[in-house]
Amino acid sequence: MSALVRQLRGLGGCTRPVRLDGHRTEHELNPRTGEIGRALHHLDSMTLPAGHLLVRCNNRRATRCAACAEVYRRDTYQLITAGLRGGKGNPESVTAHPRVFATFTAPGFGPVHNRPTANGGSRKCRCGARHDEDAPELGTPLDPDTYDYEAAVLWNAHAGMLWRRFSIYLRREVAKRAGLTQRDLPHFARISFAKVAEYQKRGAVHFHAVIRIDGPDGAHESPPAWASAELLTDAIGSAAARATVTGPVLDGREHTFAFGRQLDVRPIRSADFDGAAELTDRAVAAYIAKYATKGAETATGTLDRPIRFLAELAYARITDHARRMIRTAWRLGARKDLAELRLRAWAHMLGFRGHFSTKTRRYSTTLGALRDARAEWRRAQALGALPDDRRPAEHDQDEETTYVLAHWVFAGIGLTRGEEWLSASLAPALGTEGEPTHG
Repeated sequence: MSALVRQLRGLGGCTRPVRLDGHRTEHELNPRTGEIGRALHHLDSMTLPAGHLLVRCNNRRATRCAACAEVYRRDTYQLITAGLRGGKGNPESVTAHPRVFATFTAPGFGPVHNRPTANGGSRKCRCGARHDEDAPELGTPLDPDTYDYEAAVLWNAHAGMLWRRFSIYLRREVAKRAGLTQRDLPHFARISFAKVAEYQKRGAVHFHAVIRIDGPDGAHESPPAWASAELLTDAIGSAAARATVTGPVLDGREHTFAFGRQLDVRPIRSADFDGAAELTDRAVAAYIAKYATKGAETATGTLDRPIRFLAELAYARITDHARRMIRTAWRLGARKDLAELRLRAWAHMLGFRGHFSTKTRRYSTTLGALRDARAEWRRAQALGALPDDRRPAEHDQDEETTYVLAHWVFAGIGLTRGEEWLSASLAPALGTEGEPTHG
């Protein structure tokens, strides 16, 4: 039992681990001659207490695995924070670079139930009622039969392309305001950003982004004197207004996609700023990290996994609005002229097929680097727990002194009922409290 507990503890609370069959053998390796020596350690999945090697699922969705999603959220928070306050390879001087927090919304596809606000209070919806914050009808169409479901799904499918078009126009607009050509801009400044996608209650994707002006070498170089948050804000407004993507022509109807009229751009201050109405870097990082683990299922009440057949919707506990969005995506996915959008594969995401979080290369560190740092920390902890006679010498730790042969095959996902019971019984001991995120 203790061996199984140790194996489950290594999952850090993951409830949907990947089960692997196979083996791993570690051999001595002479770093000077390259000769492979005797076997130092052999691991066979059949000898493990669970009968398989269990590895974390690393799913970012909180609805699928809360433990792995929490790791992803922490890593995203650290990634965003490093681009705002420094650290993880970024200098602290990055806090002086012009940076803003921008929200880009989707256009309207028909009137929906909402909570209009005025003077700090809520007003009646167009339906005549005053909705509560958690009212289930919020975001649903006032008249589903006239709501433009086709355009809503296609908007989600083209949202990623629209963002790429915006990023191109943004560099042009910044260059224009600096009196430079777009070709010359990289010699004077660089635009860095990190963004995350969020679903509104109506099922339309919108984007939150941290956008920053750096010097030519990114965060490690000060931006030019002409760079300012005001210039960046003005350039974002112009680029967002200009960016469009030409969509398909369906049954004689042309589709063109652009951002909605509601564009919110606010400068980001330091974490220690005392102004009550200002946006701090910590608040921005926490906000973006929160939405990095949520999908359409959280806001819209849709599915958190793909479907293979439309008939599956008959047994799905989802909202009527989400059901119509999925049906529309499934219907459009059957068209050959829309095959590249893969709408059936992404029907559960209401047509959106882009990455939930993206960043430019020099904004800050990467999620991969954070995972590697965490793995190295765990390795150091494991080595520190070994007896002195089994711990490798310090000079050996810096050299490749082992050669690994491994073969693993997929054997399933999840825990057995007994493992689930044991994991739930030992939940406090199997948690990740106190473990550094190294991000």
